[in-house]
Amino acid sequence: MTRMLEGILILDLSRVLAGPWATQLMADLGATVIKVERPLEGDDTRRWGPPWLYAGGEATSAYYLCANRGKEAIAVDFTDAEGQQIIRDLAAGCDVVVENFKVGTLKRYGLDAARLREANPALVYCSVTGFGQDGPYSGRPGYDFIAQGMGGLMSVTGSQESGPMKTGVALSDIMTGLYSAIAILAALVRRGNTGEGAHLDVSLLDVTVATLANQAFNFFATGENPPRYGNAHPNIVPYQSFPTADRGINLAIGNDSQFRRLCDAIGRSDLADDPRFGTNGSRAGNKQALEDELAPIFVGAGAASWIERLDAADVPAGPINEISDVFKDAHVLHRGMKISLNHKELGDLPGIASPIKVDGERAVASTPPPLLGENTDSVLRRELGLGDLEVAGLKTRGVIG
Repeated sequence: MTRMLEGILILDLSRVLAGPWATQLMADLGATVIKVERPLEGDDTRRWGPPWLYAGGEATSAYYLCANRGKEAIAVDFTDAEGQQIIRDLAAGCDVVVENFKVGTLKRYGLDAARLREANPALVYCSVTGFGQDGPYSGRPGYDFIAQGMGGLMSVTGSQESGPMKTGVALSDIMTGLYSAIAILAALVRRGNTGEGAHLDVSLLDVTVATLANQAFNFFATGENPPRYGNAHPNIVPYQSFPTADRGINLAIGNDSQFRRLCDAIGRSDLADDPRFGTNGSRAGNKQALEDELAPIFVGAGAASWIERLDAADVPAGPINEISDVFKDAHVLHRGMKISLNHKELGDLPGIASPIKVDGERAVASTPPPLLGENTDSVLRRELGLGDLEVAGLKTRGVIG
C-alpha cells in the first residue's frame, strides 16, 4: 500500500459521514487514525440500518462500514473528567484532530481548538460543522439533507415535474469530507514550512454553495434561478439521457465535432448540417426539436449496441448502470475498485477502494472498519504509556470501553 502520510497521527473525534470520510481518505494514504467513540453507543452510524451485517449475534450497519476502514477505535467517555484528560493527552502527541460537534460543545469539556493547541501549537485542528464557527446559523446542527436544500443543490436537481430533489448519495457530506482533507493536507504543508498549526473551519453549507459551480455562475450571468433539467445539461446539448430498447444511455456531446460524429454514427448526417443544430448555441436554442429527432432513433436498438457503435465513432456515451452492474463492469473490475478486507467478526468484507492511485499502486488501507473500542487498550498503552492496572481502573470506572 502507498503510505504517503505515514508518520501522521490523527485523532478522529468525528462521526456520521463528512468527518469520517475525510479521515478514512487519510488512512488510505497511510496516516494512523485513532477514532474516538462513546462507550456503548459509538458512532451514530453504527445503528443506521438496515441493512446490517451480522456476526456473533451483533449487528453492524453497512453505513458505518463505508467510511471507517483503516482506523483504530477507542471508546472514551469525554463527558467524564478522566476521559477529557485522555483526549487532551492524546491530542498533545497528534498532528491532526478532526471533530464535527456543534459549535461550543467541545469547549465545555476543554477539548476545543484553543485549549488543545495551547499544549500542542503545531496541531492542525479541523472543525467540520453544518454552518461554520460563526454566523447566525452557527449553533444549528448540521445534516447533509438540510445543507443540500439550503445551499441550492436541490433546486437544480431533479426535473420540472419532480420538483427539487436531493442527490442519491449524501453529496454535501462527501464533498465536505474531501474539502476537509484538502484543507488538512494544506495545513500540514504549511506546518512543515513554519511549524505553525491551524484551526480549520469547514461547513456543509459553505461546501454546498461552493459546489454549485457553473450553476451559480449561470445565475450571476442572467440574474435568474437556473431551472431543473433532469438528466439534461443547462449549457450543453445534447448532454442528456435517452431511452433505448432495453435501458437508458447517457450522451455527453461536448463540442460540434463530436455532434457531427454522433450524427454520422446514427445515420443522420443531415442533422449536423441543419442550421438549427450546427453549433452548441443553436442546439441549445432548439433543444426540444433535436430531442424529438434523436429519441425515436435510440429506441430502435439496445443500450449495448448503441454504446459499441458510439464508442467506435469516438462519441462520449455510456450506459445507465444499476449498482449491481457497476461491480460487474470489466473496467471497474480491472481498476480494482472493489476490494475485500478480512474482518475479525464479519470475515471476508467487501468494500470500495480509494480512487487515488500513486505510481500505479492503489492507495487504500489494508484493515477493515474497527469494532467499537477494539483498540482502546493497545492505543492507550502505545500512545500514553498506560499500564495494565491503569487501563483496568479506567474500565472499572466506566471512563473507557
